[in-house]
Amino acid sequence: MELDVLFDPFGGRWDDLGEAAALVAGEGFGGVWLYDHLAGSVHRAPHVLECWTALTAIAATVPRITVGSLVLNAANRDPATLAIAAATLQEVSDGRLLLGIGAGGGVGTPYAAEQRALGRPVPGDIARRATVADAVATFKQVWSGTVNGIGGFLVPRPEPLIIIGGFGPKMAALAGRVGDGINCPGGPRLGQLVDIARAGHASAGRDPDDFVVTTSASPGAIDTQRLAEVGVDRVILMAQPPYVESVRRLATTID
Repeated sequence: MELDVLFDPFGGRWDDLGEAAALVAGEGFGGVWLYDHLAGSVHRAPHVLECWTALTAIAATVPRITVGSLVLNAANRDPATLAIAAATLQEVSDGRLLLGIGAGGGVGTPYAAEQRALGRPVPGDIARRATVADAVATFKQVWSGTVNGIGGFLVPRPEPLIIIGGFGPKMAALAGRVGDGINCPGGPRLGQLVDIARAGHASAGRDPDDFVVTTSASPGAIDTQRLAEVGVDRVILMAQPPYVESVRRLATTID
């Protein structure tokens, strides 16, 4: 079971983030993740660092550690262009990308405001789940190298694992059916959601033992036995700005 660090991008600055990412590797953590948001105001912050740009910079400057998006809002980027960007980041990182993607916040969440501000509709749950499924299908098509008879699209080697964010059973089932893994909350429903996802993976003719499970936890509340029983592969701990100080605290907590 890997321990990773999630850099909360709200209110952060790159100089602090870049230094902290290097510290993550030195402290023995397995990887770094960033949220995908565009307007700091949705978390009452003055700004937010854009996920994909920051992850690319980390991948290019910090060796060995995994880089992951937790998770990209499928509405934020054209899926075909994102597929090419992900293939490029997979090459930049030498195969260290975990491509997290999800349905984004719904109509009743604060996050809908940043979508509407940029002229993007915020549809209901069914449509947003369909957008995720369509995005994954597009990734696979583009990663084949040929789309609609046009070749020359960058083929990632290996393909990034697609980790789908899910808070409920329908997204868990989708993650199992079309994804390579799931990110879900570490609360009491964790085992149920993972079981649903693995069943979906098996129903799609794929090996449920190869399915990747990631979850978030607080440093002082990591129940290693429970997480192992569920089959969690990566536990993600949050670091807020100032990041360097946060990573040092996390390292002390888990020693």
